[in-house]
Amino acid sequence: MAGRGPLPNGPVHPRPLIALLDGRDCSIEMPILKDVATVAFCDAQSTQEIHEKVLNEAYGALLYHHITLSREDLKKFKALRVIVRLGTGIDNVDVKAAGELGIAVCNVPGYGVEEVADSTMCHILNLYRRTYWLANMVREGKKITGPEALREAASGSARIRGDTLGIIGLGRAGTAVALRAKVFGFNVVFYDPYLQDGVEKSLGITRVYTLQDLLFQSDCVTIHCNLNEHNHHLINDYTMKQMRPGAFLVNTSRGGLVDEQALAAALKDGRIRAAALDVHESEPFSFAASPLKDCLNVICTPHSAFYSDQSITELREMAAGEIRRAVVGRIPDNLRNCVNKEYFSSTAEAVNGSRFPRYQLPPGPQHMATPGSVHSSTDSSHPSVAHSAHY
Repeated sequence: MAGRGPLPNGPVHPRPLIALLDGRDCSIEMPILKDVATVAFCDAQSTQEIHEKVLNEAYGALLYHHITLSREDLKKFKALRVIVRLGTGIDNVDVKAAGELGIAVCNVPGYGVEEVADSTMCHILNLYRRTYWLANMVREGKKITGPEALREAASGSARIRGDTLGIIGLGRAGTAVALRAKVFGFNVVFYDPYLQDGVEKSLGITRVYTLQDLLFQSDCVTIHCNLNEHNHHLINDYTMKQMRPGAFLVNTSRGGLVDEQALAAALKDGRIRAAALDVHESEPFSFAASPLKDCLNVICTPHSAFYSDQSITELREMAAGEIRRAVVGRIPDNLRNCVNKEYFSSTAEAVNGSRFPRYQLPPGPQHMATPGSVHSSTDSSHPSVAHSAHY
């Protein structure tokens, strides 16, 4: 499929249009982009809700995980050259189709590592120490009096030291979990077929080379890998039967990695003692509509493991920085985290003898606005207050 040709000389607008597709707050992105781009927000849940101006003119797009861009969705954008996913996972963008259309797709893999690892450990501790369920008993007015009542209420609470924690995927978050888990006394094993040998020696943990071995050895399994076409329902009825009877399961990665229907059955018959899920097959998550609705031994949170006031600021600054590199540099050469370079067609990769040319900003001061258009900063004779347009 032919890639998109170069932008014409002398663009209609003095700055490229950058659109936040599924959000409305651009206050962090604006100071980073205001001298090189016009920033708009769409607050859309699908491309059908995106204004025609954005579909026709947007040079770059920022998006969270609330909107999906298929091949057909991507074709609706006439000038799009770069997409930056505000997060790590890219399963809501058809990266192959984007590359063939000449659109670079980037993610932000370096943000929120501590938050995801801390949230994962919080879930693990809740499963072992039953804090969540005990706190709910107190809130509901249940009085725990005497050793027998306490034994009944806290039944299933377990000691951590000496148990084995199995980590599927030893990337940034998986490594951070491994380091924390060792402090609590876990024996840590991991499975990651993409890592070179020797990583386990530097971290002082144990490596296994098959998923089956990890599931067989682990008292608690936690998932830290991206979702792709090869690992959908990685944890399913078959693989759950390979886990130790009464093991715990934690997922703070991607909901599609776990078959929730099979998990519900395993929780009800006790094959899985308890589970904690921050991500779900269908989001936004509705417990009432989930296969897990009748399971008392599950904790569900709303895809929030990555969040803190600090991490969300860090995420948005990194994403805006990648967009800025796309505007002032060359795509994909100057991008730090482009994930689909291998899908660029020969036409998409070779424009004017190189990769995509940098966006040609007009001559003259870059803070000035052209009358009749919406820009990211005001005229220099007024206080410099950034604002964004809504399409």
